[in-house]
Amino acid sequence: MKRRTFLRNTALEIATLAGTGLAGLNAASLEESGSTTGPTPQESAARAKIGPPAAPTLRGTPAPDPLREPFLLNTGLQTRSISFENPTGAPGQGGKAASALGVGRKGAASRTIQPSETVGLCDIEGPGMIRHFWMTTSRVAKSLRAIVVRAYWDGQAHPSIECPLGDFMGFAHGAVTAYQSAVHSVGTNRGLNLWLQMPFAKRARITFSNEGREPVILFYQIDYTLGDKLPHDVGRLHVLFRRENPTTPKQDFELLPQRRSAGRFIGSVVGIRALTAGWWGEGEIKMYLDGDKEFPSYCGTGTEDYAGLGWGVQQTPYLYNGSSFCDSNFFSIYRWYLPDPIYWQKECRIAIQQIGYEKGVGLVNRSDDWSCATFWYEQVPSAPLPPMPDLAVRIADLWLPANSDPNAAPNSNAVPGKSAIPDSNAAVH
Repeated sequence: MKRRTFLRNTALEIATLAGTGLAGLNAASLEESGSTTGPTPQESAARAKIGPPAAPTLRGTPAPDPLREPFLLNTGLQTRSISFENPTGAPGQGGKAASALGVGRKGAASRTIQPSETVGLCDIEGPGMIRHFWMTTSRVAKSLRAIVVRAYWDGQAHPSIECPLGDFMGFAHGAVTAYQSAVHSVGTNRGLNLWLQMPFAKRARITFSNEGREPVILFYQIDYTLGDKLPHDVGRLHVLFRRENPTTPKQDFELLPQRRSAGRFIGSVVGIRALTAGWWGEGEIKMYLDGDKEFPSYCGTGTEDYAGLGWGVQQTPYLYNGSSFCDSNFFSIYRWYLPDPIYWQKECRIAIQQIGYEKGVGLVNRSDDWSCATFWYEQVPSAPLPPMPDLAVRIADLWLPANSDPNAAPNSNAVPGKSAIPDSNAAVH
């Protein structure tokens, strides 16, 4: 019975990640677990320091959960989907463009996005919930770092999501490797999927900017629902990208610079390019929550430990943790705090130390090339994201497969409409 309750609670946590709201998630977890255990002395002291927790949101009828309760039919939700074949998502308006085969026969499946061009992927009136985001585009590593996805929630002027496409879709260094986690699924030939829910109350606007030097082809689809009943304090998905090449000696690399609003850390895709020989991954993760100053509330034990691995980094992708890519001195790791949530009520800062190990010496400070795409939920209005690194910083020193041209353009000899997709036996990059 305990195992069944645990599995049910875990499924609830994942399936209602955004839809229940931040305060509602706390209340739902207590209700489901039936816990009546009082706080420990340490917890009481911590609560005294930061003050009482926020009151839970009062809710009426729970919002339907399509993942956990697929048998419910009369949910009040409306299914919608946006692509170039139906750019507004309006009912009965998809697939109206014509091809050489006639009207409605794959007439507008894709577009070529020119250098410096920005296209709108969606502009939706809410309330609603984006539930799946798919796209495929160029195979060139520099393009996957040059393309930027931005999302604006509920009329906010600055983006809550601003991230290079590849990192946003689950991999660092522009190195496409097929894998699956709770948040992403990536196909061998760049079928890119994001599964985190993205709630919005009034408006959701997402753009795609080609900040590179080459045209790129774009196929995409955004699947969403309208009519979602959202708590007033529901968190909106936020994503930022950072890179330090190289990092500053003795200075921790920040995955999430200071945020000063209630939120929930979901996790990060972290890229490391080791710049010198030896083991680079002894740095501990530090999460400074709700008033922490010199020392954090959450402290890890090593970089590979942060990714749920041990004794080095192995290319082993799992549901909530792992590494999707290891090649020479390039590594892409990730960790998703879905069944083990990280909440804060007032403020949060997350960083990881730059520490290695040398045989015969012991622990040493290091300076390497680090990047991250960090995901979290926060209410809006929210503070602007830190400035994103410029194009030159983003595309420098990316991974390249053996015998490849670092400036290669997408394959121009392929079938029209699939010009960026290589032969099935070609190297994926």
